[in-house]
Amino acid sequence: MAQVVLGVDLGTSSVKVSAVDREGHIVAQQSFDYPLTQPHPGWSEQNPEDWVNGTTVAIVNLILKDGLKPAEIAGISYSGQMHGLVLLDDKNQVLRPAILWNDTRTTPQTKEISEKMSEKFVAITRNHALEGFTLPKILWVKENEPEIFKQAATFLLPKDYLRYRMTGKLAMDYSDAAGTVALDVVHKTWSKDVQEAFDLPASFFPELIESISFAGNISDSYATFSGLSTATKVFGGAADNAAGAIGAGLLQSNMVMSSIGTSGVVAKFENTADVDYRGDIHFFNHAIPNKFYSMGVTLAAGDANSWFKSVFGQNVPFGEWVSEAADSAEGANGLIFTPYISGERTPYPDADIRASFTGIDRTHTRSDFIRAVLEGIVFSFKDIMAIYDREGADFDTVVAIGGGAKSPLWLQIQADIFNKKVITLANEQGPGIGAAMLAATGLGWSDSVQDAAKDFISFGTTYEPNPVAVAKYKQIYTIYKKVYAATTEISHDLMAYRRQTKSN
Repeated sequence: MAQVVLGVDLGTSSVKVSAVDREGHIVAQQSFDYPLTQPHPGWSEQNPEDWVNGTTVAIVNLILKDGLKPAEIAGISYSGQMHGLVLLDDKNQVLRPAILWNDTRTTPQTKEISEKMSEKFVAITRNHALEGFTLPKILWVKENEPEIFKQAATFLLPKDYLRYRMTGKLAMDYSDAAGTVALDVVHKTWSKDVQEAFDLPASFFPELIESISFAGNISDSYATFSGLSTATKVFGGAADNAAGAIGAGLLQSNMVMSSIGTSGVVAKFENTADVDYRGDIHFFNHAIPNKFYSMGVTLAAGDANSWFKSVFGQNVPFGEWVSEAADSAEGANGLIFTPYISGERTPYPDADIRASFTGIDRTHTRSDFIRAVLEGIVFSFKDIMAIYDREGADFDTVVAIGGGAKSPLWLQIQADIFNKKVITLANEQGPGIGAAMLAATGLGWSDSVQDAAKDFISFGTTYEPNPVAVAKYKQIYTIYKKVYAATTEISHDLMAYRRQTKSN
């Protein structure tokens, strides 16, 4: 009997379930969409029941439509949207809608954390407290919904709640726990200092497990609900960025990942916790036991290109649009774009900075503007890599995934701006394949996650930096770096004006 594992990729707008065989081939795949609610400006919530129902529909369709036999499904693991707060009472019932990673209501709580714990907090959690993380959300509920918080016995993150509903067992893996900013990242324990500083009992924090650890079998009730077998084993799973890094083959310290999605991520595999980025880059436990990964975030990467295309090239196919940039030259004929259309995260945690084109004159064409946008997004990634350079991090290979990996021109721009070899994946499947690799490793199909990568991942085309282009981009990047400081006050004044205008 041919066996498969299921990689469950629980995203913000949908869940995708991939059935993967021992050779790493996806034999079937199903997805299901669910809604997100925004009851107030800056709020972002979901009903955890939608995750359970959506995943179950996808699994049922794999069985009924794709002919997958329940007895063939040996194991299941997860990739989950990070940071979302699911509060449970003492009977493990959900107390309120989940507060998601992209919810920004918690600015007062992030300030409270910073004022109470300062640099001690960064030393323990290896991150600054930002609005997206889980601990500020916990404090928000505690301060703004005290009657609900009094009933709270524990909390979970999204994929951990889904796993609980499938197994009946509560747990959280280290890679997702790190994103709560309540974990002592180096010692892999919930921080007593954080608990005491914010009057949170130790009992509130769930049991911690490895991403490849056995978390239970499919429960009788969920087997009835879904058609799965109770013989199917379930494993911890990981935060989506950790699972995505695994699915991209980011498994050695000489590699970084460049992911151009709606937002952008530059992530690096870290062998040890000895490096200290002082919170300038996120530093989390990896899904690989006793390993770590670091990451910087550009808030608008592909989204900046999508915005510009929607305004100035709505009916142009994506491939044609990006290819038009080839009619320009390195540096877009002296035109620079900063992609801050939604503010910025790394290295400038600034919600009010805004994008700009600098250097426009009447000789510029649409191809120059398109090229400036593509280059500006990659320059923002270079800003993140500059922090790695500052700390002496040594890497020579960039694995490119997402929208930026679908264009040979954009890939070459990355190689030239980074001055590094850029490689693609032959069959990019992202966090879902990373989740499947965790299940395969947990089952013993592979001795380690790195070993599983030999079967599950194959690399595609390699792009080498062009020395002439590298020299030009080095010059342009020096100018690009000046734009943030030069436009900060103007951006902040404009945002204050917009808020004032809206309130009048």
